[in-house]
Amino acid sequence: MNVTSLLQAAGLFIVTNIDDIIVLSLFFARGAGQGGTTARIVAGQYLGFGGILLASVAVTFGAGLFLPDTAIPYFGLIPLLLGLYAGWRVWRDGDDDDDEVPDKSVSVLLVAAVTCANGGDNIGVYVPVFLTVGTAAVMAYCIVFLALVVVLVLAARFVATRKPVAAMLERWEHILFPLVLVVLGLVILVEGGAFGL
Repeated sequence: MNVTSLLQAAGLFIVTNIDDIIVLSLFFARGAGQGGTTARIVAGQYLGFGGILLASVAVTFGAGLFLPDTAIPYFGLIPLLLGLYAGWRVWRDGDDDDDEVPDKSVSVLLVAAVTCANGGDNIGVYVPVFLTVGTAAVMAYCIVFLALVVVLVLAARFVATRKPVAAMLERWEHILFPLVLVVLGLVILVEGGAFGL
């Protein structure tokens, strides 16, 4: 793979995943002060993005029976339901900043589910590209993408730990986290035409 192809792969990753910085920053805010937060977010991001890549490669090489195009918009139900649940917990527990640690925890599976749902539309972008570049280039794109996942997480961590941003996230995370997930889910459902929307 030449330098131009590497830059194209990096550019494709950035364009399709830049929105993850907001969601990942909220995960960092949610897990602030808890040991292992970064490791759980990295693991969850790799697990979720790995699912997106696996589905993209499977569809590219003819395994579209496992993931029909019409199913992709329904991934929006994952962040929508997670957001509604998180919002219900905020409402139930009140606007108390002294939430118990389990209420603010960040799990690998939660990050993976949100990453996978948020990246469902990436499949629709990656497959046409993969179809045009050949098998060796597909593998090279996957390697570049996987290398950039950790860069994306570190960028989100950098954003979330800037003093003004961290202060804002600490104050409003309990409202922003469910709100962003609900909006994300609705956008995925509406843009994908799920339920005839």
